[in-house]
Amino acid sequence: MLDEEGKNLGIMPLEAALKLAQDKTLDLIEVVPTAKPPVAKIISFDKFRYQREKELKKQKASQKISELKQVQISAREAKNDLETKVRKIEEFLAEGNKVEIMLTLRGREKYNRTWAFQKLNEFLKMIPTECKITMEPRFGGRGLITQITKK
Repeated sequence: MLDEEGKNLGIMPLEAALKLAQDKTLDLIEVVPTAKPPVAKIISFDKFRYQREKELKKQKASQKISELKQVQISAREAKNDLETKVRKIEEFLAEGNKVEIMLTLRGREKYNRTWAFQKLNEFLKMIPTECKITMEPRFGGRGLITQITKK
């Protein structure tokens, strides 16, 4: 049993705890129901709810959710365009996000798979930061798709 300042009042029966809470015009709230004996606190319910919401907000803010960012490249793209996209990928990886690289193919390019794999590997070698391939390159939709994350 805890009082409104957080001081330990010791183990007491439920009736005595309820009487003590009513005398102080506060609520008796069960904080840890799984403990033996359960832990209860004498506090205003509104204040307790506010503290709980504040705690949850703080926990939610501290969690970093990694997003899936997508970068689309073409097989016949110029070198400087590819370098610009490499810089963008570096930014995404620095933020801790997964990056999906999509190599789009047009027309007859779709049938030359070895050439497409070669182009994608050349692009992956251009990325200076250490990265791990989370999804192996595979054909899907309009070309090759792969996913990478920072090591």
